[in-house]
Amino acid sequence: MNPSLTDPFGRNIEYVRLSVTDRCDLRCFYCMPEGFKDFEEPDHWLTFDEIERVIRVFSELGVRRVRLTGGEPLVRKNILDLAHSLSALPGVDDLSLSTNATRMDKYATELYQSGIKRINASLDSLNPDTFKQITKGKLDKVINGLMAAKAAGFNPIKINMVVMKGINDHEVEDMVEFCIEHDFTLRFIETMPMGDTGRNASDQFISLQTIEQRLGQRYELIPGMMPGGGPARYVQVAGSELRIGFITPISQHFCETCNRVRLSVDGTLYMCLGQDDKYELRPHLRAGITDDELRQHIINAISTKPSHHEFNEKPGQVVRFMSMTGG
Repeated sequence: MNPSLTDPFGRNIEYVRLSVTDRCDLRCFYCMPEGFKDFEEPDHWLTFDEIERVIRVFSELGVRRVRLTGGEPLVRKNILDLAHSLSALPGVDDLSLSTNATRMDKYATELYQSGIKRINASLDSLNPDTFKQITKGKLDKVINGLMAAKAAGFNPIKINMVVMKGINDHEVEDMVEFCIEHDFTLRFIETMPMGDTGRNASDQFISLQTIEQRLGQRYELIPGMMPGGGPARYVQVAGSELRIGFITPISQHFCETCNRVRLSVDGTLYMCLGQDDKYELRPHLRAGITDDELRQHIINAISTKPSHHEFNEKPGQVVRFMSMTGG
């Protein structure tokens, strides 16, 4: 019988989202405030050896999926070495990457060769001016990175678009056509009240049920499926290969099927994106604990996983920024 991690509500935890840095080369206003400099000290970052050890023990407990996130994971020096190490762990069947794609044109081929086979890329607008308004960055760098990822063989490439009323909600059809053209998967995401940045973006919230209804007037949408451990609910555009996912933490939360935890760059386990429950592993790791003790700490952490987030009931509850938690 394979070991498994089960939380107090019977959910099997088999997915770790691993933040390798809280730094980013973009400044999306809903994620990190402009001018923000309160980053974690490098001495507090888990080393690659520490990360590999934690993920190895997670895999021994039944975790099969690991996603490298940030901040922007490709700003972490020598990230390819970590990818090679994690992909070689016997229990890790699925190693993926979340990225803003600004550096993918440089890293795509080597990343693919390191064992990462699929990526999620953030892209909130196809208009250079709107993209700059949201991210303070340049759209062409992202497009070049996506084309490099496609050429390198990543499959699927999932485009994540945070839909914001009055900012980019008029572009959803354009994004559908873009993804059909390039054989990308598309996922729409609702804005979340994470820290002051997320709450300040709450005026831009739009229910994705509205977006789905609008798309249904232009396209024939049929039920769709995608492999992966994430929370998206998919439809497929009839007559194409495009699958569109809807990630709805606010309008239709998916907490009853949550199978994941997040490990931040400083070794803190967050059991829920919308709660402040956490379990700090770094002090124990640096105190010289054994693997058996580390295994017990992970089990203890999972035992504190809450049943659901409270974004609707307590939108001001989570004070940390998204970049600090890990995407």
